[in-house]
Amino acid sequence: MSYELNFDEYIQYIENNRFYSVVGKVTQVIGLTIVVQGIRSFVGEVCEILLDDSGENSVLAEVVGFRGQQVLLMPLGDLKGVGAGCKVIPTGKILTIPVGEELLGRILDGLGRPMEGPMPPLKDYYSVERTPPNPLKRKRITRIMPTGVRAIDGLLTCGEGQRIGIFAGSGVGKSTLLGMISRYCDADVNVIGLIGERGREVRDFIEKDLGREGLKKSVVVCATSDQPALIRLKGAYVATTIAEYFRDKGMKVMLMMDSVTRFAMAKREVGLAIGEPPATKGYTPSVFAELPKLLERSGTSDKGSITAFYTVLVDGDDMNEPIADAVRGILDGHIVLSRKLANRNHFPAIDVQQSISRLAKEIITQEQDMLAGEFRNALATYEKSEDLINIGAYAKGSNPEIDRAIDLNSPINEFLKQDINEKADYDSAVQAMREIINGN
Repeated sequence: MSYELNFDEYIQYIENNRFYSVVGKVTQVIGLTIVVQGIRSFVGEVCEILLDDSGENSVLAEVVGFRGQQVLLMPLGDLKGVGAGCKVIPTGKILTIPVGEELLGRILDGLGRPMEGPMPPLKDYYSVERTPPNPLKRKRITRIMPTGVRAIDGLLTCGEGQRIGIFAGSGVGKSTLLGMISRYCDADVNVIGLIGERGREVRDFIEKDLGREGLKKSVVVCATSDQPALIRLKGAYVATTIAEYFRDKGMKVMLMMDSVTRFAMAKREVGLAIGEPPATKGYTPSVFAELPKLLERSGTSDKGSITAFYTVLVDGDDMNEPIADAVRGILDGHIVLSRKLANRNHFPAIDVQQSISRLAKEIITQEQDMLAGEFRNALATYEKSEDLINIGAYAKGSNPEIDRAIDLNSPINEFLKQDINEKADYDSAVQAMREIINGN
């Protein structure tokens, strides 16, 4: 008995499988950049750098660019121990993180790893590099998202799925305001990204601003300023990815990121390290390309919503500096915190005149829109005549509009002030506005 062997399936098996591993080696370490030869890779691929021949000690790095046949990597950890000749093994994968409801109440590092205590194994994995939802599948924003802050709910009303920037210089109260929103907002889950923060501020925010009650329904992603640029960069993506997981479950998610400016600074470090030319104020062109990719990932989808507050740290209180200008053009509104108000012990130091919610008119009632307009007019009129009023040069009765602005100024400012431990109900805030306008 004879039979004919079919070699085609064996040939196909050999062609479809790799029976060897490709290993590169480190040739140079220049600043933050590791130069590798001998591997074929793609941008975003995670590689493992072996620090010794045993393979027990290693550091992860990510491909960030190419120079001829050389691959440029940046570490996802400490560079210590990396030297010429170290073996580099490409994993063929991009960075992924485990996700699940077990993350609630947890504090994670910039790569999505728990910072305190072990965590039960999670079944789902999400890539940190995800595309924004299809614009045609995004639900329109029609519902109000109460934040528990009177000044925002009354005059800068935020919609469910809206993205708003909080613009301020250092020390004006951005983190404290975020803490209030995280505790009092009407969201199912909070995801908080602390990107490039000082180490001391992280614990202060968690224990003082967020509180233990707020932490129970929150996930905190922390990448402090001493971490490598790539980890600070990934921290922003990890926080957004976790928010997307809960959105995919149909939940109302509140995403807060402090701050987008430090994300942009980390991206600038990466760009300059691989030879990208600096542009405006030293920021590389890739920074301005990366900002919309990050910020557009939040918002509504066909399943749930991510309402997002991004803080922007402005240099010298210049609201028109490059990052502030770029972010303001991407988001659906901006809240400006004023150092002048903060110095008067006015908290939250929201400058209502310079702030705007682009969707407020579409989601609030006509009456509330009229009340908010009255507030703004009174504040603008008083500010224009403040010098005359303060030196006693204005005679009461000369101008009815200024007289009304003087009468309204004190109750309006009392309305806009709020203690950090006070939660403001949305309906009560609108009722207070009504009483101030109709009672004066």
